Amino acid sequence: MKIYTKTGDKGETSLFSGQRVLKDDPFIEALGSVDECNSAIGTALSLLPNDPQLQLTKKQLETIQHTLFDLGAAIATPLSQASASKVERTRFDQEGIEFLEKWIDLMEEQLPQLHTFILPGGHPAGAFLHLARSICRRAERDVIPLSRKADISKNVTIYLNRLSDYLFVCSRYVNHLCKQPETFWTMHKHSSLLES
Repeated sequence: MKIYTKTGDKGETSLFSGQRVLKDDPFIEALGSVDECNSAIGTALSLLPNDPQLQLTKKQLETIQHTLFDLGAAIATPLSQASASKVERTRFDQEGIEFLEKWIDLMEEQLPQLHTFILPGGHPAGAFLHLARSICRRAERDVIPLSRKADISKNVTIYLNRLSDYLFVCSRYVNHLCKQPETFWTMHKHSSLLES
């Protein structure tokens, strides 16, 4: 089977419901943001050191990548358009949300408390997790209008909200284990350049 089908050459694609939509349709925008988030997580994974302390983190991130495919299937199956069998097949439960919360709590127990904002960066894997977090926030913004129309499960929006929290904590955790100090935000940093 060839990778190119030519069915999208006119700027259209299909949702899992069977509905043909334009590639800039809100559902496709949301799916694109979820895909970008997943790709950023994959890049972070490829950059993680081969450290026994990070093996559990790797498993968590891989699980999240699989879950984002499940979440994408739920987005691609609008509740107002799809058949009952397809809705059931792509049902997105809250189990993944509960796992994220447990993982966040476990990591936070090992991290120093934050009292100010930090700049994205640090170890390359940690920096890409920050990037994944910001893309995840965009995905969340993209699904909110769909959720308002009750076309996707509320668990999709909740998962993305919790995932962005997880990715923030995970980036800190990776930087902590890789002994990369956090850079704290300094207000009006440019003014100090004028003094030197």
